[in-house]
Amino acid sequence: MSVVELKTQPVVEDLVAVARHLGQDFAQRAAEMDETDTFVGENYEALKSAGLVEAGVPKELGGGGHDVDALATMLRELAHHCSSTALAFAMHTHQVAIPAWRWVHQKAPVEPLLKRVAAERIILLTSGGSDWIAGSGKAEKVEGGYRITARKIFSSGAPAGNLLMTSAVWDSSDEGPQVLHFGVPMTSPNVRIIPVWKTLGMRATGSHDVLIDGHVVPDSAVALKRKAGEWHLVFHTIAMIAFPLIYAVYLGVAESARDIALELARKRRPDPHTTELAGKMETELRGAQLAHAAMLAAVRSNKPGPETTNEVMIGRSLVASHAIATVELAMEAAGGAAFYRAAGLERRFRDIQGARYHPLQSGPQAAFAGSIALGLPTNRVF
Repeated sequence: MSVVELKTQPVVEDLVAVARHLGQDFAQRAAEMDETDTFVGENYEALKSAGLVEAGVPKELGGGGHDVDALATMLRELAHHCSSTALAFAMHTHQVAIPAWRWVHQKAPVEPLLKRVAAERIILLTSGGSDWIAGSGKAEKVEGGYRITARKIFSSGAPAGNLLMTSAVWDSSDEGPQVLHFGVPMTSPNVRIIPVWKTLGMRATGSHDVLIDGHVVPDSAVALKRKAGEWHLVFHTIAMIAFPLIYAVYLGVAESARDIALELARKRRPDPHTTELAGKMETELRGAQLAHAAMLAAVRSNKPGPETTNEVMIGRSLVASHAIATVELAMEAAGGAAFYRAAGLERRFRDIQGARYHPLQSGPQAAFAGSIALGLPTNRVF
């Protein structure tokens, strides 16, 4: 791998080459971890050692300085080898990329967090399944801060996490319900992981629930207060940065399924039906690739807001539908061999189903796009 020296940490220049090198090892363990619901913790240690944890931190702060395009390509490559590693790591990656973008473009005071990621290689967790626009959990005002009670679902990478980037709702009598945003150390005695992640697909992501029971967040540690149940500029920024990274993973899963299907199909005598299926599969995959490219183009606009969110979420829906269709066609084009676990296609068929469930899901996404088209308010459409 090509690196340059920055302070005492090596900075990775070719993310895809590193991801491909690591992925060859990850692929050897992927099936066993999937079958046993085992978290990809060993892979996380490799990602740390390779310098990928801090890849999105600006170089000025000790990181790799890679933009969203480069990070997305890295995750897409990882997904070819181990879907669960790629998806879990995407959650850390976007939690780094968002403050990095805000530091560069908005001069946001996030330098201490980004320096910690670069220097200590801490893993950031997100509870995206709990902490969308409405918020979840309870914040109770106490002297010097807020006591938090919450159960955060879909906390991908939980067993490896150091800091949970989360929120809770404070029912302010003056301003109505407010969502408070903050980080919670996973070492807090008031935080524990509830191991509930037994799922159809993405079984090795360790996306367990995290219970916060009485942890006190100091006033100074609250990074943002916003009105509950309404879009905020920070969430438009999250939508712009996070979802092209997350859906790079699903694109990579679809591409790997296509590759497996073609390899299996070539072993049989070609016939017109298989050829047609292969063509339909290629067409669906191209749809996913083009939609994802449009998502990344929206990121490069550097204009978080309803219009950019709309473009990203349209892309998110298109990547999901085309990627799922690609894998379905891969199963058919490969023939009966696809039904065997050893082929790896059935695992990718299960893993791709996760593309359905991230925000904005199909109904809210259509409502958001329709509101934009008709010139209607979108601040409560989520």
